[in-house]
Amino acid sequence: MEEQLIKPKPVYSLLDLTKYYLKLGTWGFGGPVALVGYMHRDLVEQKAWLTEEEYKEGLALAQLAPGPLAAQLAIYIGFVHYGFIGATLAGLAFVLPSFIMVVLLGMAYRLYGGLVWMQAVFYGVGASVIGIICISSYKLTIKSISKFEWAAIKAKWILWVFYIAAIAITVITEKEEILLFISCGILYMLIKAPPQWLKKPTIAPAGILLTIGFWNYNNKTLQEIGWFFLKAGAFVFGSGLAIVPFLHGGVVKEFGWLNEKQFVDAVAVAMITPGPVVITVGFIGYLVAGFPGACVAALATFLPCYLFTVALAPSFKKIAKNASIKAFVDGITASVIGALVGSVIIIGLRSIIDIPTLLIGVSAVLALLYIKKMQEPYIIAIAAVVGLLIKML
Repeated sequence: MEEQLIKPKPVYSLLDLTKYYLKLGTWGFGGPVALVGYMHRDLVEQKAWLTEEEYKEGLALAQLAPGPLAAQLAIYIGFVHYGFIGATLAGLAFVLPSFIMVVLLGMAYRLYGGLVWMQAVFYGVGASVIGIICISSYKLTIKSISKFEWAAIKAKWILWVFYIAAIAITVITEKEEILLFISCGILYMLIKAPPQWLKKPTIAPAGILLTIGFWNYNNKTLQEIGWFFLKAGAFVFGSGLAIVPFLHGGVVKEFGWLNEKQFVDAVAVAMITPGPVVITVGFIGYLVAGFPGACVAALATFLPCYLFTVALAPSFKKIAKNASIKAFVDGITASVIGALVGSVIIIGLRSIIDIPTLLIGVSAVLALLYIKKMQEPYIIAIAAVVGLLIKML
């Protein structure tokens, strides 16, 4: 409540925020890189609901807490002006549309026994998504670090070193390293704005229907799903890319809930539906234990990131004006954006597999750069049709 007394009245209502995240959850394609880019474009650049500084603080905090990056940022943004209620509504509104979609696709999967048409769709969609997230990565880079101009790069050369190092480490290890992000933040803070005292830490993590199998589950399986996906949400940091290997180890190798093909299909579903890539947990949960399984898997995965973000947000916001903390945030942000660019490279290498997919990806980039009114959902739809045509011929 103190925050709201100090802060000026927001220029948007709680309903406006909820509607925005319902729309983003319905139309926001492209994975975490694209989604955090959309939030910056819409809420900072166009609507001016947030300042650049508030956005950067949210992005840094989202990376520090466990769970999917885009969902964490949405929860934090909801918290900025509307506290606990805003965080709750923003998080639910963002995740709910894609959850409904993956449950419906799970029902179709149960009915038809496979997703041959979806693989054809993904052939085109995956390539166009790479083009979309490349543009988002570029925009995040010039906004969060500096423009690609010698004078700007020279002035922020340390941040550029962090950025490049994070790209390289992410590409090599194929995961996002939380220790790298924290180290970059601390190092940049010590270089640029050493704190007057180093004893008292100001951030402390809080411990915190029918024949389609709609209601087909047993209690033991639900408990296993709950514990496994709770661990996935609590111990995997960053984007959907980071959680996929963790899910594969448990879902396919440890429990044997899905075979290899079904797991690949689940990842394809996540990529061709809007919202956070991690929503694939809803699809997996549905295949394993119907609608109850989907609900338990999604709730268990997103609960840790919600609790951590809400718990950390108040103290993070209070100390964010401190020069040392600002430097800490800048250092983390540079490495975070670098890691996201590294993720784009990894996903790109897996999605751009031949000449047609290369052409689709390049076309998506050119369309976003040179066709003013072109929106991402239109590019995704066109790419899906192109993919189907290519595979049918």
